[in-house]
Amino acid sequence: MFKIAGHTMGTPEYTVCEAIELMHRIGADGIEIVVQDDYCSGLPCDCDENTLSEVKQCAEKNGIQIICLTPYNSYFNSLDETVRQREIAAIKKVIGYCDYLGAKYIRIYGGNLAAGDTEKLTERCAKLVESMRELGDAAAEKGVTLVIENHFNTMAVSAKESASLIEEIDHPAVRILYDQANLTFAENECYEEAIPVQQKYVKYIHVKDLVFKEGVAFSSSNVAHPDESERNVYTRIVGEGVVPWPQILRAVKERGYDGWLSLEYERRWHPDDIPDASIGMKKSLEYLRQIQF
Repeated sequence: MFKIAGHTMGTPEYTVCEAIELMHRIGADGIEIVVQDDYCSGLPCDCDENTLSEVKQCAEKNGIQIICLTPYNSYFNSLDETVRQREIAAIKKVIGYCDYLGAKYIRIYGGNLAAGDTEKLTERCAKLVESMRELGDAAAEKGVTLVIENHFNTMAVSAKESASLIEEIDHPAVRILYDQANLTFAENECYEEAIPVQQKYVKYIHVKDLVFKEGVAFSSSNVAHPDESERNVYTRIVGEGVVPWPQILRAVKERGYDGWLSLEYERRWHPDDIPDASIGMKKSLEYLRQIQF
């Protein structure tokens, strides 16, 4: 069976240590932790050793592996060198946090690119590749892998674009975070198309579920999440939406994937759609556990 982590995006009412304790209670194997200032269930961007030590000790006490850290930097493709270097420096800090906490992955946005933006794409892609190669070197020194998420408003919006980007970066410490729900609601590939295109580069998988609103097309002005007025879906407990997780997990397993699944339970962004993680993330985890292969 796959190992399953809970994501602190799903625990906005909890501190990081409270979220770790919750993961223990619901039977998760690990946790993915947001790195962002002013979020209760995240580590601050400039995190001191006392905070890191407290979180590490809490995880060890509860038998929960801190598997992934998730910062929100995205301007790795900026043509403003000051901005790009600031983003690189921020991720190098997070690599240090991974080293301290024993985390193996960092979720990465594949640059920042608004939908429909076609200005200087070649130049921005070159900067993204340069940034990822530098960060890949730093990550590899600490045994960390950067996983670029299939994500709207980035240069990895589709499986095809994600695979092409990884091939261009050509670094063993830079791989793909497969998010079929993102591909689905952004109207990109279905799983039957996405998996053959990119799976050989996938090192981490986000799991979430959704149902579509009727007659609403996807749009988003923000790289992190769509504004409520732009949403074309409602988020759901895993197994209660349209994403066919039994088929997806069977398909990735057949292609040799035996890594982590992370429950990216989107209560932080959409608290009216889904219940507290103690209920909904627990149900999601139980659903994944009962899938047979």
